[in-house]
Amino acid sequence: MEWEAGMRRLPKKDVVIVGLGWTGSIMAYELSRAGLDVVAIERGPWRDTAADYNLGTAPDELRYAIRQDIFLRPAQDTQTARNSLDQVALPIRKYGSYLPGNGVGGAGVHWNGHTWRFMPSDFNLRSHLTGRYGEGFLPEGSTIQDWPVSYDELEPHYDFFEKVCGISGKAGNLRGAIQPGGNPFEGWRSDEYPTRPLRMNLAQTMFEKAATDLGLHPFPLPSGNISEPYTNPYGVRLAPCTYCGFCEWFGCANYSKSSPQTCVLPVLMRQPNFEARTLCEVTRINTSRDGRMATGVTYVDSSGEEWEQPAEIVLLCAYALFNVRLLMLSGIGRQYDPATGEGTLGRNYAYQTNAGSVGYFSRDTHFNPFAGAGSLGMMADDYNGDVFDHGPHGFIGGANLNCTTTNGRPIMSRPVPPGTPRWGAQWKRATAETYGHTANVGSQGSSYSYRDVYLDLDPTYTDRLGRPLMRMTFDFKENELKMSRFIVDRTAEILQAMGAERIVKNNKSGPWSVVPYQTTHNTGGAVMGHTPRDSVVNRYTQHWDVPNLFVSGACLFPQNAGYNPTGTVGALTYWALDAIKTRYLRNPGQPMVQA
Repeated sequence: MEWEAGMRRLPKKDVVIVGLGWTGSIMAYELSRAGLDVVAIERGPWRDTAADYNLGTAPDELRYAIRQDIFLRPAQDTQTARNSLDQVALPIRKYGSYLPGNGVGGAGVHWNGHTWRFMPSDFNLRSHLTGRYGEGFLPEGSTIQDWPVSYDELEPHYDFFEKVCGISGKAGNLRGAIQPGGNPFEGWRSDEYPTRPLRMNLAQTMFEKAATDLGLHPFPLPSGNISEPYTNPYGVRLAPCTYCGFCEWFGCANYSKSSPQTCVLPVLMRQPNFEARTLCEVTRINTSRDGRMATGVTYVDSSGEEWEQPAEIVLLCAYALFNVRLLMLSGIGRQYDPATGEGTLGRNYAYQTNAGSVGYFSRDTHFNPFAGAGSLGMMADDYNGDVFDHGPHGFIGGANLNCTTTNGRPIMSRPVPPGTPRWGAQWKRATAETYGHTANVGSQGSSYSYRDVYLDLDPTYTDRLGRPLMRMTFDFKENELKMSRFIVDRTAEILQAMGAERIVKNNKSGPWSVVPYQTTHNTGGAVMGHTPRDSVVNRYTQHWDVPNLFVSGACLFPQNAGYNPTGTVGALTYWALDAIKTRYLRNPGQPMVQA
């Protein structure tokens, strides 16, 4: 798209970044520090710990968890959703299943802080599974594929991201040597975690003993809630977690939760060659007449005025779904067609398959859930990835098992047995009898990609600017549901070993609904791969068709593993940065991988 009359053109920058969350802030700091003139354009407002999440206002459950103060509003942007190709997609009029962030920091502000590394076998998934079980073992319609990068290549970048965040945990595989107390199934690590694990609550202590008695291998959850004072490699200081229980859906008032605000923005905003423009929405990526180079972006400010920001490099750093939609709206790449299997843009969308069980314990067992943190937990990976033999079970994929104590907040944290009225005297009595006497053992399960699960532009519904909404076609497949039922049985076994008097299994079931909250881990749609035939970007996250356009975030994942994606998103960001600084800038405008 060329410059249009009536549009105001701004002076050219070296780099324009779309979105100022985790990936945008890291990209901006590293490239501005390298001497490039960088501008980041963010749709939402400026958000700062001192002003927005201070101790007097941050722990407000009604404002943040119920009224969703820091989340995106459907009036700003939403999607349409359907479960299958024969359905008509309808707009999501209230975000529920997932909750995109709104403003500087993005979803990195309100996350719980689970910070995982994918397993080495997750990166060569298709080769690994077909080599062990045969091609016929894969589910019908499966489109899983190997990543174009390996765990070994990403390991130093995982390590650095963890040090920037100050992640609390315990190594299980230190340079090939299995360490007591850590995860024996993780990939090798070059270093210990930056800070020690969080102090566990009673539920985690009971889970650890029960899991060990069952022959499992429990370990502390890798946590973005920092256990002790810490200064990261950028010189930013973080404070220890106070276990206040206001993590997920909240900003952290204590400077204790890893986020762009606590880890990167304090040094980024001191860079004289960096500028942030908030309340400005990028509407398209502009390209040259032949479509082979990005020339910058067009955005609309809060007054509705349209601007062109020219740049030598465009970095797409928004939330996964929004990255994919902006590529579609800009006409960059070929839309995936499930009927033919041709095209790559929108292909291999995947979600996360979470489920678990609740245990009701005697009134002599006091879990004190109010003393919690988003990533306060004990885990077991014995049924994650391909750690166990899937042959007898007839499914692929797996999940981590987790026992977390995240909060005991007064409005939403009222676990009562099934059949309890939702209001009235019986509900009040059940709340009083069960509060503090329940524990959850949950799971975070894989979600693999399929031919008829994808993203495209909706043919009917548009946003406030007249642009087509993104349409999501997704449902949980029988493979994932079967895997999840197997995992939920394992969670119930652990609760039984913990001594629960009553156990309620919460199995995952279809069809997928946009209403109840499940997870904000949307992945795929602009996946990285070995060739333009199976991916949108190459192994360095560089667009195959437009070499000065780079894409970041979980939209790069060919499928989703049994973990929170943030750690891998961070590692990929530093991997891409290394390639940009050491290879691309020496030969700008050229592809780093030949198609």
